[in-house]
Amino acid sequence: MNSLTHQNLLQLLSALAASGKRLYAPVRKGQKVFFSAIGDVQQIVFDYIQTTESAKEVLFPKTERLISFEYQGKELSVTDYAETKPVEHIVFGTRPCDASAIERLAEFFKKDIPDALVANRKKALTVISVSCVKADADCFCTSTGTSPGDTTGSDILLTPIGNDQYLVEAITEKGKAIVEQHKNLFGAAPSIKKEDVLTKVEQVFSHEEITKKLSKAFNHEIWNDASLRCIGCGACAFVCPMCTCFDIQDEGTAKKGDRVRSWDSCGFSLFTLHTSGHNPRHNQSERWRQRVMHKFSYQPERLELLGCVGCGRCSRACPSDMNLKEQLVDIKKTVEAV
Repeated sequence: MNSLTHQNLLQLLSALAASGKRLYAPVRKGQKVFFSAIGDVQQIVFDYIQTTESAKEVLFPKTERLISFEYQGKELSVTDYAETKPVEHIVFGTRPCDASAIERLAEFFKKDIPDALVANRKKALTVISVSCVKADADCFCTSTGTSPGDTTGSDILLTPIGNDQYLVEAITEKGKAIVEQHKNLFGAAPSIKKEDVLTKVEQVFSHEEITKKLSKAFNHEIWNDASLRCIGCGACAFVCPMCTCFDIQDEGTAKKGDRVRSWDSCGFSLFTLHTSGHNPRHNQSERWRQRVMHKFSYQPERLELLGCVGCGRCSRACPSDMNLKEQLVDIKKTVEAV
């Protein structure tokens, strides 16, 4: 372990950005904090519990071209963007739950037919996270297998220890290389213990227990009660660091065009609408059930990956005050165990 002053941290981030890597960090927009590509480290916001959106789009963009084609006379040229070298990114300021989500997301896109675009971006990504010394009522990371000081998914984890200093943990070879390359900026390990400064987040359920209960809860009445406030806006999906639903559209003409992938949501009424007009999930309770079941039942059972890291963004963003943490506690209390 090492230590790092706040001023030296800014110098480090400036040096990394100057090396040709794109720096992606939290910035304030109005009353909210978002991850954004930046050129000046003075833009970075440090005093926040959680950003409004996650850093997911660095790995899995909101909209991206998969292929492009163009006819020139009778000759067809095709560009496959999976063969294009991605820009190297440094993501700074992710919380441990977000770093864990990036790791899980990369694993998700390796399943079945591996997604080369996501895999290439993951290789070009360095994650410098900051431990949580504050939390709010919507945080439930300890119930989903992470914690305020979890190192999973981070190349470097910084823990604020007061007096404008950080405890530094270099986790991966990428992280260790950064520390070694800029060792003049780092000091000796402080005497303070990491656990003494981390916030405490109560574990309110066991995600393994939730998975077991949901395996028998497909037709449970809880879905009707839980979804009464849901308006199907998709806000929860678009702020979630673990949602993976997407749509693919072909755009252009017969001579030139792109195949484009964009984020989607299983909460939208059009998501499962068939061309025939039939919709297998025709009401909102079925769509809400799908969201919860996918994250806490289907994905853990089939892929051994929990689809939630307990960041609480969905609850904070919901205009109807649907609180996922509270609903999972209700499932724990209401649904009978297998």
